[in-house]
Amino acid sequence: MNSRSTPFDELDRKIITALMTNARTSFAEIGTAIGLSATAVKRRVDRLRETGVITGFTATVKPSALGWRTEAYVEVYCEGAAPPRRLAEVVRNHPEITAAMTVTGGADALLHVRARDVEHFEEVLERIRQEPFIRKTISVMVLSHLLPESPEAGASQPAPEAVPGDAADVR
Repeated sequence: MNSRSTPFDELDRKIITALMTNARTSFAEIGTAIGLSATAVKRRVDRLRETGVITGFTATVKPSALGWRTEAYVEVYCEGAAPPRRLAEVVRNHPEITAAMTVTGGADALLHVRARDVEHFEEVLERIRQEPFIRKTISVMVLSHLLPESPEAGASQPAPEAVPGDAADVR
């Protein structure tokens, strides 16, 4: 459904803000804070989910706890005009890519990559570069997060499995 066709008021905004701050906040707690019953909050949350305003609930996990100790952003430059649909197919084949978007400027896309270590990152980068339409990449390693509470500082998916034959695959 289209969220634009649904009335969205200040109470909805307050509910969303509360859930974005802590998705485990009870409907009763939210209701008390904004002057609604828990049932009314639940009805609004259900409507916001049905209309696609709220797309899900997730846990934020410290990436290093999942084995991701290296992080980088990779600019991707393509030969000719690579359609976003084709880029999306490629990035889905790399579990280490945690976010990907097309961008303005010189690059065609920007990838957020998490890896176990620098060697694993290098292997991921080589796999990305093997795509026939990718002309070049420019990588920037993340040293630290200046806003550690930001979503980018956390992870919402498990660490990628070891690639068969990879040094980390030896058990």
